[in-house]
Amino acid sequence: MINRNTTIQKIEKEQIPFLNFPTHEVLLSKKEQHNRCLNLKRAMSLGNLEREKVKILFVDNDGFKRVETTVWGVTNKSVILKKSMTIPLECILSIS
Repeated sequence: MINRNTTIQKIEKEQIPFLNFPTHEVLLSKKEQHNRCLNLKRAMSLGNLEREKVKILFVDNDGFKRVETTVWGVTNKSVILKKSMTIPLECILSIS
């Protein structure tokens, strides 16, 4: 899915409300989806306890995006960022 030639656009979290997200799951295996949830919970702990930012790689209808932000919460359907901005869970590829 992502290779060396893939263009990843770095965005600010304030741009997220203006993005259009696909409605399909971007991770194909259940193991990848499970690991994403574990990584998001770790990121949420870092955000709430240490105020530490993480990089989230995700997909919108225009391609790959990366945002560096603090994760405030995780639900079954989305990730909650500062100022109540959200990214649909099924659009997230990785967290680092």
